Amino acid sequence: MTARLQLHPEVAAAVRDGRPVVALESTIISHGMPYPTNVAMANEVESIVRANGAVPATIAVLDGIAHIGLSPEHLELLATHPEVHKATTRDLPWLLATGKHGATTVAATMRLAARAGISVFATGGIGGVHRGAATSFDISADLTEMAAVPVAVVSAGVKSILDIGLTLERMETLGVPVVVNGSDDFPSFYSRTSGFAAPRRLDGAAEIARFLHAAWGPELALTTGVSIANPIPVADEIPADEISQVIEDALAELDRQGISGQDVTPFLLANVVERTGGRSLTANLALVRNNATVAAQIAVEYASLAGGA
Repeated sequence: MTARLQLHPEVAAAVRDGRPVVALESTIISHGMPYPTNVAMANEVESIVRANGAVPATIAVLDGIAHIGLSPEHLELLATHPEVHKATTRDLPWLLATGKHGATTVAATMRLAARAGISVFATGGIGGVHRGAATSFDISADLTEMAAVPVAVVSAGVKSILDIGLTLERMETLGVPVVVNGSDDFPSFYSRTSGFAAPRRLDGAAEIARFLHAAWGPELALTTGVSIANPIPVADEIPADEISQVIEDALAELDRQGISGQDVTPFLLANVVERTGGRSLTANLALVRNNATVAAQIAVEYASLAGGA
């Protein structure tokens, strides 16, 4: 598109022709999982998107260029390079100006996906209001970006290390529609329940695509994103009552070490992996696969409604 924003040829052709495309974040590769699990997962998720009829567009900043769609060599670089910065939206200008590498968070991926004309994005879990935000003011930029760009984010819900109730309240305030796929309960990443009801329930890709078409069509022309919570499969979940104590212990360790800012989420997720003996990583991989499948199915249905292939 420009010298500092480049679409992979396959992605560019699909967007031009109105064919289904699914955006994928890169922070999960560089900061969310250990090597070589991260690069294997990235390649597998792209394959899942293709198998369900859509074109994958993993997004990252490499050498100061925002790439929409990556080569296998790019994925390997993100998985192994020691200086890949975790990048939210505010970091993008710095990365482009200084020529550095950046792995995009949900917020940054949404912004770049929207610039490329991509409407559906699959991730693991979304950020939100951190526990203790009343004093720390720690609220993820994921929420403000959802209020700003029309991209549907398919996730397994709000990360369970966060304050899910306050996150749902914040999305309501921002006017971000929230729906749950196939459940009356709002999920909590590792678990299918959170103690909160689904703001709205829809069943399957076709219903969700019609919802997106209604939201962004000429009648309403909403400019916000949409949060689509897709519960982790039953066989892969860690029940909420079991994982909650693990998270409390991880939060206590976070406080003892005085970790703050962008380091909070990576620390907590890694600590939970350690405390669960790797079960949380297995669950994370399962929910990412499930989200990629559902996102691709939604993208196919939405492209059809929007007049594409």
